[in-house]
Amino acid sequence: MSISYNPNYPSVDYLRRKAKRRIPGFAFDYLEGGCNEEVNLQKNASDIQRVELIPKYCCEYESANLQTELFGHTYSLPFGIAPVGLQGLIWPGAPEILAKAAFENNIPFILSTVSTSSIERIAEITEGRAWYQLYHPVENTITDDLLQRAQSAGYPVLVVLADVPSFGYRHKEIRNGLAMPPRMTLRNMVQIVGRPHWALQTLLHGQPSFATLKPYMQGGMNMRHLGLFMNRTFNGRLNHDKVARLRDRWKGKLVLKGVASEEDAAFAVRMGLDGIIVSNHGGRQLDAGESSISSLKRIRPVCENKLTVMIDSGIRSGVDIARVLANKADFAFLGRSFMYGVAALGKKGGQHTIAILNRQLQQVMEQLSCRNITELPDRLAGNRHNL
Repeated sequence: MSISYNPNYPSVDYLRRKAKRRIPGFAFDYLEGGCNEEVNLQKNASDIQRVELIPKYCCEYESANLQTELFGHTYSLPFGIAPVGLQGLIWPGAPEILAKAAFENNIPFILSTVSTSSIERIAEITEGRAWYQLYHPVENTITDDLLQRAQSAGYPVLVVLADVPSFGYRHKEIRNGLAMPPRMTLRNMVQIVGRPHWALQTLLHGQPSFATLKPYMQGGMNMRHLGLFMNRTFNGRLNHDKVARLRDRWKGKLVLKGVASEEDAAFAVRMGLDGIIVSNHGGRQLDAGESSISSLKRIRPVCENKLTVMIDSGIRSGVDIARVLANKADFAFLGRSFMYGVAALGKKGGQHTIAILNRQLQQVMEQLSCRNITELPDRLAGNRHNL
């Protein structure tokens, strides 16, 4: 698999710095921010980076095959694009840009219920191969309609969000008056004026909105009414009956996202789900929680050979992808990394981010002499008996 990339931005950190210079502060704060003091946000990345892998040089080795089978489909790479809300606020057309890049490179793209493109538009771009993440509505009529729309559009995987029984306390968003559209305080207007390219592209593309939710919203909602609508419409706390109802109505694969405990992992197994995504919502929900990699280490034994175990939160490079796969994740998802890419490089951002992650991961695989991702756990420090 050969993908070219811009050598001026050879890592996600370079993309992050470019993105910060290119978009308004309130948009960057939303993308970067965690909840409360952002302790768990920092732990996600630092705990993954502490994982050590053992190289192997003196052996016969040709190349690594990064293809990965997931739910009956063979993807070209063992990572995908995680769901992110308000993507069009970060960069106009961001979900469409990323969905297109994912489709062209044969990796999964997950559309959030609260993104800025619709179920139908993303299905059109990906020829029905995207996944759909559901914020669980209070009313069954809305749930059923969303499921029917996703099923009619051909989505093969439904991802049900578990970690939003309440919305995280995010002080940056409170201060910035973040909503759709954001509150136009003097401070925010000054930030927009200072980012003319973002402002022009937003003007040309049109004001971002919750495209999937439009059929259920009244026109002309102000910030207060929008907040009331979100609180009234969505109740993220799941239980046996809610998940059983989804399992009964959804004909494709069903995945639980936001799993951070053995109890919730065992629940997913009991409910006959097809997979879980170990995640703490990118450090945006529970600041006192543990990092995603720490949760994975405890959860994996509960799920061994029972369902597919994926992970997101804190993964920023191809090296990080290797680290989480070495800890027996079956697949990895990245959210902020791809948003930095599209914020920095616009329409080229999705392709570019995939390219650098692919190249970084290939280089690690060559250092470890791993022929495929299933061999990565044997190179995890602490597993020296496998050398």
